[in-house]
Amino acid sequence: MIELKEISKSFGSHKVLDGLDLTINTGESLVIIGRSGCGKSVLLKHIMGLLRPDSGSVEVDGVDMVKADSRTIERVRMDFGMLFQGAALFDSLSVFENVSFRLMEHTDMTMDEMKKRVSECLGMVGLYGVENVKPAALSGGMKKRVGLARAISMSPKYILFDEPTTGVDPVTGDLINNLIRRLHDTLGITSVTVTHDMKSAYRIADRIAMLYDRKIIAAGTPEEIKSSADPVVHQFINGESKGPITN
Repeated sequence: MIELKEISKSFGSHKVLDGLDLTINTGESLVIIGRSGCGKSVLLKHIMGLLRPDSGSVEVDGVDMVKADSRTIERVRMDFGMLFQGAALFDSLSVFENVSFRLMEHTDMTMDEMKKRVSECLGMVGLYGVENVKPAALSGGMKKRVGLARAISMSPKYILFDEPTTGVDPVTGDLINNLIRRLHDTLGITSVTVTHDMKSAYRIADRIAMLYDRKIIAAGTPEEIKSSADPVVHQFINGESKGPITN
């Protein structure tokens, strides 16, 4: 379980999170929705211990990431995989080198063992025979899938997705949504996705939480969010220009 309690974070005079509470249950696919710039990616960085809150606590499997020392935080981070918004592949490295990067850094695998694991991970995301290709030769959707293969390479307990469908066409976006959901179900991982794409949210979520005005203002199943009486939630999920968000 991941539990955030009373999280507050400011950058200078700009307060991004203010007393935020959120529980992420083991094995669920949680989607965090909200407008661009509302602090969704900042929230992900707190979960991984890349940022520390000004106040509050972040517990991952009982470890308080705020109070833990750097060695403990690094150990907990090994349980995480992450798909970055722009895939964040190393342009100068091949697909094999990108996917095997953490394996090289943190395991004693032989080259043959790494080749086998990379091939398995690429197969799980529907890519074959691309190990020697450089990222520049890949489409946007293929880069996302390579990034996802890298995220699962260490068999993580948690995977974080930062705007996974941003920058790809609708068809590719739907393929990525299906892939995220299938990997979640097949691997039995806990996944946390941040997005403002409601089609994506409905497709992959067991539960949806909405971040607004620096707090989580609503959380529930996709059906509960769809039928929410909260005017802020209603305006956002329906993409309406008029309502309390724009007022």
